[in-house]
Amino acid sequence: MRIIGGTYKRKIIEAPKNLPVRPTTDMAKEALFNILNNRFVFSQITALDLFSGTGNLAFELASRGVQKVVAVDKHAGCVAFIKKIKNLLNFYQMEVIKQDAFKFLHQTDEQFDLILADPPYDMKFIHEIPELVFQNHVLSEKGLLIVEHGSETDLSEQKNYLYTKKYSRVHFSFFSYE
Repeated sequence: MRIIGGTYKRKIIEAPKNLPVRPTTDMAKEALFNILNNRFVFSQITALDLFSGTGNLAFELASRGVQKVVAVDKHAGCVAFIKKIKNLLNFYQMEVIKQDAFKFLHQTDEQFDLILADPPYDMKFIHEIPELVFQNHVLSEKGLLIVEHGSETDLSEQKNYLYTKKYSRVHFSFFSYE
């Protein structure tokens, strides 16, 4: 995987092969960040990366200078890898939490301007992510939630749904209070 923008633009990060992850493709990530560039000034926002996996999206956000990014994953190997790269690249604005993403959404009292969720595509409870985010007020008033999922998942009936963007097999569903 590689960072496509910001301080570490073009930086290649080799993730261990034994991690149970499916990193967002460079093409889909680039398309997503083109959308985000038009909505946010990265240096003025806080972000949450749920189901962080390799930290791919969190590293991209940190490289682009967000005020704070919290990466949440329950897999010990993923968390160890994210912490290693965070320290290597001096991403001091990055916090890494080893916890189930659903539990985090129930327990956090923080609000974020941008929430990215990249759960396993075959997860049965993907629809609960937007429900919990809005129920627990984890998203700021002008914030944006983006859930990455496969083509077999339809989140269009969820409350606060805006639209879905499709990039090959990658789908991003967007949600906000607006």
